[in-house]
Amino acid sequence: MHVVICSIEIYLPGVGSLKGKRQIVKSIIQRIRSRVNASVVETGYQDTWQRAVIGVAMVSADKVMLEKQINLIRNMIDDYGEVETVEFFTEYV
Repeated sequence: MHVVICSIEIYLPGVGSLKGKRQIVKSIIQRIRSRVNASVVETGYQDTWQRAVIGVAMVSADKVMLEKQINLIRNMIDDYGEVETVEFFTEYV
């Protein structure tokens, strides 16, 4: 059994309110949940307008499949036009 935990810090340069930030972050979280079988939650900077940390956790018997899923998540966030990735930290447990 393999477990992977990702911490993704993003910067939202065009956001001017917490409401705007939450709309974008919820959209990203929903997009990840719909395409990847993972647990996803906003874990940091909840009271900051232009920053967010998204946590992702996945479990699988196949490490290669987990790596493919992580690459898919990274590409989804990189392709999301309204955010910039500050840090993408991955840890296998």
